[in-house]
Formats: sequence, structure tokens, C-alpha cells
Amino acid sequence: MAARRTVDQAKKADDREAERAARARVHDAKVALGERGPVWWDDGAPDYNRHLVANTPYRDDAEPSG
Repeated sequence: MAARRTVDQAKKADDREAERAARARVHDAKVALGERGPVWWDDGAPDYNRHLVANTPYRDDAEPSG
């Protein structure tokens, strides 16, 4: 969060070099946290994150039992 605050402060001061350095720190932190960079959680299962439930194997579980 400190790096993100530094980005904001650099933007307000219109200091492009400080902003560039702060953004690099934010990027490094995100990579270290696993938010950017290579996928570390891949278990080989298909990713249905951006699919409608009706278009996935989970569709039968989503239907209400009546």
C-alpha cells in the first residue's frame, strides 16, 4: 500500500520519474503476491470463470430442484 500511496503523491506533484519508480514498486509487490506473473495455481482443470453456468459442466448442479 505504501507504493500505491507514493504513486498518488507523485501524480499530485506531477513528478513523472517518481511516479514511474512507484509504479515499478507496485508491480514488484503484485508479482511477489502472485497477482501478476506466471500462474501458480494451475491444477490442470479447465477454467470456466468467464462462462455462463449453462455452458459448463456445472449446469446440472445449478438447476433448482423442484
